[in-house]
Amino acid sequence: MPNAHQDQAKEHRPPIRPAVQEFIDRLDDEHRMLIVLKAQLYGGRWEPMLDDLENRLQGKPYIFKLANRISDDIERIRRLQAFEEEHNVDLAQYVDLG
Repeated sequence: MPNAHQDQAKEHRPPIRPAVQEFIDRLDDEHRMLIVLKAQLYGGRWEPMLDDLENRLQGKPYIFKLANRISDDIERIRRLQAFEEEHNVDLAQYVDLG
């Protein structure tokens, strides 16, 4: 159930351009989760999130499977970040954060 903050955020969404809507429609759950984490834990910025993941990758010991997941997430973030820069948009304004 949406809360008042989510309702307010939806009211302030800029109109969505077709290219942005098409991109969002193709996002899988992993990409959507990264957008949510960016908005809720990293102040709406990709760089601190990338720094955090890359730092975790370099730490030892680490679980191989987790390291692969982090590498995949870094690749996903770079793709999302590039799209946002190219289209001058914050995907968190359009992806349901609830």
